[in-house]
Amino acid sequence: MMLTKLKKFIMNQQKVSSLHINHMYSCRTTVILKGLISQVFLRRNYSSLPENDVKSLRSIINPSISKIRNIGIMAHIDAGKTTTTERILYYSGYIRSLGDVDDGDTVTDFMAQERERGITIQSAAVTFDWKGYRVNLIDTPGHVDFTLEVERCLRVLDGAVAVFDASAGVEAQTLTVWRQADKHHVPRICFLNKMDKTGASFNYAVDSIREKLKTKPLLLQLPIGEAKSFKGLVDVVTMEKVMWNTHTSNHDDGKHFVREPLTELKDPELLKEAKEARNALIEQIADLDDEFADLVLGEFIENFDLLPPEKLHPAIRKVTVAQRAVPVLCGSALKNKGIQPLLDAVTMYLPSPDERSNEFLQWYKDDLCALAFKVLHDKQRGPLVFMRIYSGTMKPQSAVHNINGNCTERISRLLLPFADQHIEIPSLTAGNIALTVGLKQTSTGDTIVSSKSSALAAARRARRNEGKMHKHNMEPGSLLLAGVEIPEPVFFCTIEPPSVAKQPELDRALNCLQREDPSLKVRLDPDSGQTILCGMGELHIEIINDRIKREYGVETFLGPLQIAYRETILNSAHATDTLDRTLGEKRHLVTVDVEVRPCAREKSEVIPVIEYAENIREELLQEFQEAIENGIRNAYLQGPLLGFPIQDVAVTLCSLTLHPGTSTTMVSACVSRCVQKALKKADKQVLEPFMNLEVTVTGDYLSSVLADLAQRRGSIQEIQSRQDNRVVVGSVPLAEMMGYSTVLRTLSSGTATFALELSNYQAMNLQDQNALLNRRSGLA
Repeated sequence: MMLTKLKKFIMNQQKVSSLHINHMYSCRTTVILKGLISQVFLRRNYSSLPENDVKSLRSIINPSISKIRNIGIMAHIDAGKTTTTERILYYSGYIRSLGDVDDGDTVTDFMAQERERGITIQSAAVTFDWKGYRVNLIDTPGHVDFTLEVERCLRVLDGAVAVFDASAGVEAQTLTVWRQADKHHVPRICFLNKMDKTGASFNYAVDSIREKLKTKPLLLQLPIGEAKSFKGLVDVVTMEKVMWNTHTSNHDDGKHFVREPLTELKDPELLKEAKEARNALIEQIADLDDEFADLVLGEFIENFDLLPPEKLHPAIRKVTVAQRAVPVLCGSALKNKGIQPLLDAVTMYLPSPDERSNEFLQWYKDDLCALAFKVLHDKQRGPLVFMRIYSGTMKPQSAVHNINGNCTERISRLLLPFADQHIEIPSLTAGNIALTVGLKQTSTGDTIVSSKSSALAAARRARRNEGKMHKHNMEPGSLLLAGVEIPEPVFFCTIEPPSVAKQPELDRALNCLQREDPSLKVRLDPDSGQTILCGMGELHIEIINDRIKREYGVETFLGPLQIAYRETILNSAHATDTLDRTLGEKRHLVTVDVEVRPCAREKSEVIPVIEYAENIREELLQEFQEAIENGIRNAYLQGPLLGFPIQDVAVTLCSLTLHPGTSTTMVSACVSRCVQKALKKADKQVLEPFMNLEVTVTGDYLSSVLADLAQRRGSIQEIQSRQDNRVVVGSVPLAEMMGYSTVLRTLSSGTATFALELSNYQAMNLQDQNALLNRRSGLA
């Protein structure tokens, strides 16, 4: 019997290309042996997954696009994302034992910093199969400092599972990730986790989803018991009771469970509750989908109970993919309950890649088009670039063209991502997520195509369709995939190596980390010559410093954390400047006249508003516009008060006089100097970052927390009730929140939690501004 299985296994492998077989047998022998042992010799029994459906990753390299699901797990910090991911991997058969966040042995939290802190810092991609479907799953961070990680993953996903703590419902970071998913039009499923936790309430969590997220929850499951009494769930669609076997010899790993129909005899109360929930579900879907409404009113108007699940599943899928509603499921990942039905729901209700519309793909036809959404650095293999393939086929040893960087590179190897382990493959088709080795210039957000001619051909097809055949319009840049918006950093500090000899190593480490994490900015202080590290928060900068020490072996020293203020002006100002230089035998003479004025914008940005007076000649602008705008942008980077970036200021170029032969560099330098002169003449104002704050605290410590926030110049907007806790919602200056986590722990005896998110920049009052100026100049 064992030999037959072994023969069958080897026969399956022969379907894979010879290149792949050579690699498997030479480099990945251990991985194969593990697969053989787990699937052949141990004969593991999957009650939730038939034995015939347990396949090796290598046996199906490219599944049908309709059988692919690209999903992300997203939530507030500590809602149970990583634990849920670990259970998903265990039940799908790709890990042999359950990892635990507290023990630091989960698959997706593989960085040392993640295992020590018990939090997710980097998103990790995992590929596995479930009942004939290929699932590419990404576990994302929940901490606000790593919001960009979530953003760039959602950009390439087709669906998401939003995990909620059933005792807390919708929390601060839940709202943030939900808004990000709305922005990228990602269909979602809600999973109410921690149903076994003290204070867990299914109805409270569902109400908070309905009220705070402004969406329509579809209750596909009901819990059997809550908190300590939670023991299973009711499948509302099939009217079955799902119970997990807690008395098996397998230490309650949750793999074995039973489904049995609800009956009047055994469960009269549950049956009544489930019938009401199912009728409400059918009515909800009928309101959202006219086709389903016609079916119900035509055939099942007399009795909704007669509507079979086979008719209900497609209707739920239709409204979910259209984002008119979100299915709600429940369970407890830590207690191994509810994960298999969640996986079934992912394959049943979330869309496949071909159900998501990307209009520009029609111009590429079958040519390769992919988006680089994440870069990692590996000591042995160099940069590893995560790609979402939208069309065509990607193969190793092939050249690809980067539209953003306008360069051609070669992919040396193609891998399937399995957290920090990777499996080499011979090719990958549209809809999949791949990991590429060999791309040295590619960064996050770059669009990758098969060749420059392919991009130009796609641009021509698009122009032909629009009826515009002008040659200067046939640029491939218009067919770029949308990247991600990089938020501006709010914290910065100096970073120094232990000696000058180590500076090149530090620079190399920072360059690698910036490619991995676009929200990390590094600049050189023009006055002191020090390297400045800019990040999204205290934890972000702490993690970066820790990684430089561990991964790159450079013992760095961080200066004190400082706030990234901004500057603006309160009134208009005018300035004229002349630059006259003779370099060699050539004279460069330029006279510039500019006006600066405050301008209010909906979204505060450090991108200048540039205007030109009518008397500026068109031919002059054509030649020097880029130089002029570079000069204005450079002046914008350093304000006249403290040297912070300028925002909400419009610059008008009133006149420009040039000597023939003046270089663009001189024009740029003169414009920059003139703008700075004008800014110094105006009345100046410092702007400070304000944060949205949410503190969850028990009633006993509420007054202490409120008193402390009042001292921090905080304004309280509302105090909500969440079960037995109070949630304080308000805004507070970021400068007042340094080290707040320690203070809050002391005030609440370690029971309170808080979440911060950047709201906007607001003007400082005169007293605080003068105090800041004195501190910065060393007078205080």
